[in-house]
Amino acid sequence: MKRRLRSAGMAIVASVLVLAPQVAWAQQSSSAHYQVNEVFFGNGGDLQDCSTNYCAKTTTGETAVGNSKSTNYQTQAGFNTNREPYLQLIVAGGTSDLGYLSATSAKTTTATFSVKTYLAGGYIVKLNGDAPTSSVAPHPQLHTLSTPTASSVGTEQFGVNLAANTSPTSFGAAPVQVPDSTFSFGAATSGYNTANLFKYVKGDTIAQSTRSSGETDYTISYLFNISNTTVAGLYSFNQVLVATSTY
Repeated sequence: MKRRLRSAGMAIVASVLVLAPQVAWAQQSSSAHYQVNEVFFGNGGDLQDCSTNYCAKTTTGETAVGNSKSTNYQTQAGFNTNREPYLQLIVAGGTSDLGYLSATSAKTTTATFSVKTYLAGGYIVKLNGDAPTSSVAPHPQLHTLSTPTASSVGTEQFGVNLAANTSPTSFGAAPVQVPDSTFSFGAATSGYNTANLFKYVKGDTIAQSTRSSGETDYTISYLFNISNTTVAGLYSFNQVLVATSTY
């Protein structure tokens, strides 16, 4: 009996952006008649350098830029700062047909997403969506791995990680900070950050940052194994990611 897996792994059908309802930021300098939205120490700059077709934010001689944080406070330094918090989640969607699964070899695929947040305490990204499910009643699902587990050919397994793997083949990648680790701080969480070990628990947090962060690019690596007793049928899997800013 053959088991075919269609629309697996990269079929990320929904990406939900959730902003926490309560947002706090530092009080601006103000009096009864005036308010200073930003204080700048440097040689100069402009938030709106515009021509007919283009606009730019410019600055000269900034003494410090980027995020600085202590236990209770954080600051965004630089002339071109913005006082409005935001969260961005970008998912590279699409579908993948893995063909027929076999009890003699593992199947793998990957998908990518990126996250950044500003004026927040950080963010979390959670897994949602059920495991690959058969189209044949009673619609069994592939067995999910509740703890980090290595691939075992011939054993029914479904799991993911956010790491650069070498087994059962070379696939996936570790999180990449954009432009570098001085501006971006996202990381895979425990249970999903170890190469060659896979896990899938619906509702788990798979990625996070503990501070405002520039863009971090993530690669989700998917592992599929079946056994000789896995129910035959067409299996489909829709991955959902939920990103939430934390405060």
